[in-house]
Amino acid sequence: MNSSPAGARDRRAALLAGFLGWTLDAFDFFLVVMTLTAIAREFHKSDAAITLSLTLTLAFRPVGALIFGLLSDRFGRRLPLMINLVFYALIEVLTGLSRSYGAFLVLRALFGIGMGGEWGVGASLVMEKVPAERRGFFSGLLQQGYAVGYLLAAGAYWFVFPHWGWRPLFFIGGLPALLAIFVRARVTESEVWLKTRERTWTGLGRTLWAQFPLFCYLTLLMALMNMASHGTQDLYPTFLQRAWNFGPGTRSALTAFSMVGALIGGVVFGHWSQRFGRRRTIIVALLAAVLVVPLWAYAPSLALLSAGAFLMQFFVQGAWGVIPAHITELAPDQVRGALPGFAYQCGALIAGLLPLAENATAGHLGYPAAMSLAAASAFVVCALVAALGRERRGVVYGS
Repeated sequence: MNSSPAGARDRRAALLAGFLGWTLDAFDFFLVVMTLTAIAREFHKSDAAITLSLTLTLAFRPVGALIFGLLSDRFGRRLPLMINLVFYALIEVLTGLSRSYGAFLVLRALFGIGMGGEWGVGASLVMEKVPAERRGFFSGLLQQGYAVGYLLAAGAYWFVFPHWGWRPLFFIGGLPALLAIFVRARVTESEVWLKTRERTWTGLGRTLWAQFPLFCYLTLLMALMNMASHGTQDLYPTFLQRAWNFGPGTRSALTAFSMVGALIGGVVFGHWSQRFGRRRTIIVALLAAVLVVPLWAYAPSLALLSAGAFLMQFFVQGAWGVIPAHITELAPDQVRGALPGFAYQCGALIAGLLPLAENATAGHLGYPAAMSLAAASAFVVCALVAALGRERRGVVYGS
């Protein structure tokens, strides 16, 4: 690990690039969540039809994770990350210009490719650069770029949507192109990759295939982790509108408040995982989230509803704060760009069925019951799967 001032600046630049890349990914993804009912009205479709776009985005994320992950393991972290940032920035601007439901769905699928590629490449770059003894803290910080993106989406929705509608929100999605320039100018290549890279596609393929059992486990774990997060986030604004009759301002404010809880929880639990272990920290956070479900879904007042939203995301994103460190530590050096990201996004693909199931169940049981059932089930099963796995906390990359 380079401990010089130049090395410290490089690590900060890599962390900032990874954090902002994931922030802008989440920002763009949750714009659809925030504006779901408005998009449905414009295209004369049901809420469930627009929810399909969320599932499509999740479905195409493994494609992006595999493509960009393999490129990052073969050619380095920086160039694939820059290409990825420009690609999904372009798709977001085009989403704001879409004139039909079909075009909108195609663009959200393409966005899934870009979104899927960013996490694995960015996480491998950052985790390979930060000190091993502080990897848990930086893991929590990196992952909460997702919460910041949700928070920014809520803020942009509150400021922009009431005056100009949903389309201008997606034009803001062109910002990742500027982040690519920052990566080009300030971030150096991963020293771990330079030391351990596979020099042929054949060698890379063999190494990846040898990790198939680990891939299966990580995919299951990430499916359940994504069910925990998407099950508590994707339909929450719709729940606030349908069950509480809240307008755009109240919905965005409450969502933003919940993301403050996510930010704090991710960093706190990520840091704790460095001392208490990755799996143990995930399990504690998820079981605590189970206890919050009644308050989160059935609160009798706005004050208690707000407390439930804050605590739910504090614990759910607390568990998520451990993930970048945990699954990149489990991956061999040669396939750290492809394996964790591909497993993550395959898990997201499986979890992508959850919003559709929640919407269908909500039609019969109502949103509180549907969301409670989905969330509590995901928390308990995910905690069990985490307990059955292994961990390599603090492993030195490239050794």
